[in-house]
Amino acid sequence: MFGRHQRDSGAEQPFWNQQGWLLSAAFLAVVLVISGITWLSAGDDTPAARQGNPAQKGPLSSAAPKGAQPAADGAGESPAGTGRPGGCLTDDGDQTPPSAPPEDLGWRSLGLSRIPVSPSAGPVRTSGAVMWCFARTPLGAVLAAHVIPARMSGKDWRTVTEQQVVSGRGRDLFVAQRSTVPESAGNGSTAGSYVGFALSSYSKDTAMVQLLIKNVSGGYGTTFVTVNWDGGDWKVQPRTNGSLYTSLTTVTGNHGFTMWGV
Repeated sequence: MFGRHQRDSGAEQPFWNQQGWLLSAAFLAVVLVISGITWLSAGDDTPAARQGNPAQKGPLSSAAPKGAQPAADGAGESPAGTGRPGGCLTDDGDQTPPSAPPEDLGWRSLGLSRIPVSPSAGPVRTSGAVMWCFARTPLGAVLAAHVIPARMSGKDWRTVTEQQVVSGRGRDLFVAQRSTVPESAGNGSTAGSYVGFALSSYSKDTAMVQLLIKNVSGGYGTTFVTVNWDGGDWKVQPRTNGSLYTSLTTVTGNHGFTMWGV
């Protein structure tokens, strides 16, 4: 084990009752409070708005041939034998669990949230709504666990899901249930922020990442995201009930976490 790990308490709750679902539906566009999460819906709540744009195929689609060039996304091909889509080049040598933020850490705003990014560990490429090409390293897994679920609050969530969520029953449930949730929530005045992480487990094929979230009152909450190496990149492995996160758990401090330094 590389960090703090908590088992979920109790039986699986229905998707719509899980705090983790509220996070994955519009992460950081909800109020994070010590007692839990309050959903604040706003904006267009019509069935058409909830459905989002149709899914688009891309470099990480199951139908995309390995080594194929991403459309309108730059040039270059990945080295032969890597199994990665064309143009995806990362340094995958360092398998050391990160104990500090990378030197090239940057932040990108996505609506009401800000996500950590690294030119060396990912996401290196952007194809439309899909931010992809993560290093096959512990740091690459950590960044994917932050970036991919945060892309689920926009109208192109279907495209992100099609390319960056592991296929199967869990993904099917996520799609069916995500389509019932409004595209927007909150007004941004009381959003939380990513402040740290712990790598609970890691191999070159799968990783469990614990995200540390801080609300505006200074309280902390944590949730787990699992990512699998699939089709040449890290993808989120949904839970059996369709949620991309475990239920949010409040903690009293940041002990045991690697802090992003924000």
